[in-house]
Amino acid sequence: MPSYPYRTIREDLRVPLPDGTGLYARLWRPVTDDPVPALLEYSAGRLTDWTASDDARRHPWYAGHGYASVRVDRRGHGNSGGTPDDATDLPDGAAVVAWLAGRPWCSGRIGLLGTGPDGATALRLAAHAPDAVHAVVAACPETGLRPGGAVPAADLHARATARLADAARPPDPQYLGDDWRPRWQERLASLEPPFPGWLADAPPDDPPATAAVPTLAVAGWGDPSCALLLRLLASGAVPVRAVLGPWPHGLPDEILPETLRWWDHWLRDIDAGALKTPVLRSWISTRWTGEESWPSPDVRDIHYGLDGPLRTAGTASDDRHVQVRSPQHTGLNAGAYVPAGRPADQPPDQREEDGRSVCFDSQPLPEPLELLGTPSLRLRLRPSPAPGLVVARLCDVAPDGTSVLLTRGALVTSPSEPDATVELAAAGTTVPPGHRLRLALSSTYWPWLWPDPDPAGYGLDPSHSTLTLPVRHLAADSGAAPVTFASPTLPLPPPVHTTEPLTARPERLTIHDIARHEWRTELSPAGDGTRTHPDGLVRDEHTVTAYRILSATPTSAQARTDRTVRLERPAIGWDITLQTRTELRCTPTHFLAHTRLTALEAGDVVFTRDWQQQIPREA
Repeated sequence: MPSYPYRTIREDLRVPLPDGTGLYARLWRPVTDDPVPALLEYSAGRLTDWTASDDARRHPWYAGHGYASVRVDRRGHGNSGGTPDDATDLPDGAAVVAWLAGRPWCSGRIGLLGTGPDGATALRLAAHAPDAVHAVVAACPETGLRPGGAVPAADLHARATARLADAARPPDPQYLGDDWRPRWQERLASLEPPFPGWLADAPPDDPPATAAVPTLAVAGWGDPSCALLLRLLASGAVPVRAVLGPWPHGLPDEILPETLRWWDHWLRDIDAGALKTPVLRSWISTRWTGEESWPSPDVRDIHYGLDGPLRTAGTASDDRHVQVRSPQHTGLNAGAYVPAGRPADQPPDQREEDGRSVCFDSQPLPEPLELLGTPSLRLRLRPSPAPGLVVARLCDVAPDGTSVLLTRGALVTSPSEPDATVELAAAGTTVPPGHRLRLALSSTYWPWLWPDPDPAGYGLDPSHSTLTLPVRHLAADSGAAPVTFASPTLPLPPPVHTTEPLTARPERLTIHDIARHEWRTELSPAGDGTRTHPDGLVRDEHTVTAYRILSATPTSAQARTDRTVRLERPAIGWDITLQTRTELRCTPTHFLAHTRLTALEAGDVVFTRDWQQQIPREA
């Protein structure tokens, strides 16, 4: 254990809710007679196994620096009581905050910490909880399910599958005792696949775009949350700082000292320089940069007309419109919707995708072009009787033809409005001199997005269409102090023994059946395999997700995931297996979801259920 200012102790406890339900919690706190602030990480990810490694590194580190650091499983998850219920998440979280603030070892000041969906919950809870919440640290706060009104396929299907499979895991008898089985049976009986709510016309609420308390927000470029971070900065209601770096989804270790400075300032009234940093620190290609305000005066909008600085091959002389009609497998080289740091997460060379799109290219750039912010695309479309899907990609094309994806966006168009604005994902990057900018437009993007039922595409008038890029002044860093980060010395994680599968599947495999004109993509998470935890738990997971589509038939799109989880405690003969299968298809008017959940104890089936759901395609 590294040396910190405080010795620490750890205890497992239950946080009582007003209705009598107990939430399982793990508390690390400093050995001191003085009350200290509390940091709350409130999550659905089982603290005794799934998040145990990260918890055992970060929470003791916070405790060693003078904070009571608490990790709490949500209702119906892990070893907490009750059944999963989205409607109770915020009231339960507020009750946990109030309980913590009333402990004799707590000073009454609370900070909220969360990553991904838990980061979004922390932002919402800060607005919902009592005045005890003084600050938030949100890493990659998960945003809503409808980019530009489009319905994601890959992210929505994967999240829905994981949510059902993980909620079905039983409490652990080592921590709950003999009461685990009736609790598990109650949990299984309450489960419902989330497809109807997530595919309906009104998706779940986004995190608030205005911070309720001082907030430090962190994300990696490429994460869907980047645009939300910039909106939080621009709201200006309370102090906000943002860091956008070269990381995958998660909270990177090198940011932990920044979070400590944030907590010290807002929870302990210690001036550690938290507000003396630039409001936005961002990694741009090869270096860290800092912006003292956002929007930044060093970033200005540069407009590129699609019939001037950007040009395509042209259209027939009697038609000013360019027709965009893409094969349905356009998007196979999109990479992961939420990059987790694996090699296959990154989009490969985009030349194949460019060949399936209509492209507008610039001339070679005479000098570097530095982008920082959110590009947008204003399009004039041919009138259409029905909504359509517009997908835009911005690429950096090298002299040798290599096409590197910089950012992308999507929009479901309105048939009554010929002018459409596509907001692309936030980006921070440099395009070298001699390279070209390429705007690639398509009418589909599978398997990221469910395809438009009509394969006809759309017509575009380049003479009334403009790409707007946020261009940062090349001399903006002149005289600025360097931006640096340093990783802390964290405790070693618990020794979890991992056994990789003997026949590991590729992370991402694409198959083209030429005779059937069918394209299939198969994904297998890098986390598959067997893990033996220090407390004796053996956890084995195997997942395969497949997406298929026929090149000319949008309603042939199909997503399927098979997931098996086995939990064992050999010392007491406890052996649980969960098998889930989710299939999602579409017709011109509906999504069709088939879900199956089977639970086994010692090889015997104790629960099985099938759901057949039909959800209207409202958009």
